[in-house]
Amino acid sequence: MYGHVEKLAEEIKKGAASVEGVEAKLWQVPETLHEEVLGKMSAPPKSDVQIITPDELAEADGFVFGFPTRFGMMAAQFKAFLDATGGLWRTQKLAGKPAGIFYSTGSQGGGQETTALTAITQLVHHGMIFVPIGYTFGAGMFEMEQVKGGSPYGAGTYAGDGSRQPSELELKQAFHQGKYLATITKKLKEAA
Repeated sequence: MYGHVEKLAEEIKKGAASVEGVEAKLWQVPETLHEEVLGKMSAPPKSDVQIITPDELAEADGFVFGFPTRFGMMAAQFKAFLDATGGLWRTQKLAGKPAGIFYSTGSQGGGQETTALTAITQLVHHGMIFVPIGYTFGAGMFEMEQVKGGSPYGAGTYAGDGSRQPSELELKQAFHQGKYLATITKKLKEAA
């Protein structure tokens, strides 16, 4: 809603594109809230990032799905999008494709890890391979002197009331996640 997920996504895209031979695309899912509701929430205008359709997922070799958190789970907009992938599920068009997850929450207790855990079920039903970043980000995973979102499940940020922007360390973790998943995706594709 306030651009935090998009900022992380841009860094993930840069990280993925830094891997030789990898093409990275940025998409957004359709908005489900009415303009009137968005206005009452003081939501800024949506970006011009292309809206994805479920069938377009089948064209990708791998994914990094990002979403804001609502009550410890992915936001309804993303869940509605995934609910529309029944045809892909039935034919298992996404099976065997690597996928990562990243997120934004309103607070440190906002459910970053529960969001990842509940999102994994979507990947499992599609037969996707969940690729967490683990502790591959190195020292950045152990930062204790500043507020930092993210976890071994994936990159993350804290939005607060919308005014806090992703920190430099959070953006570096997002870049790392994009590069990490793209490297694994490329290896899997080359081995096939």
